[in-house]
Amino acid sequence: MRFLMTSTGKQSTDEALYIEMGKFMEELTSSGVLLATGGMDLGTTLFEAVDGTVTVTDGPFAEAREVVGGFALIEVRSKEEAVELTRRFFKIIGDGEGRMHRILD
Repeated sequence: MRFLMTSTGKQSTDEALYIEMGKFMEELTSSGVLLATGGMDLGTTLFEAVDGTVTVTDGPFAEAREVVGGFALIEVRSKEEAVELTRRFFKIIGDGEGRMHRILD
């Protein structure tokens, strides 16, 4: 099962956090769970299609604390495993909010 996890919240510059997160990412990478990860530009582009006309609008459209700042794509055996990995992630980064979406095959 593949899951896309996204996170929002304040950005940290704490070096200890980066070291701990690096260890966690290395663990996920070496076990084959982590497929992709990255930060995201805080700006967005909205596409809206109505009656065959596509409108493109540059953002951002949300408050800064609501904007998705990073993502991870993982492959695990169950939703419960994905939830546990996400819990571990937030224990490292602290306050914030995240979402998890199952990628359908």
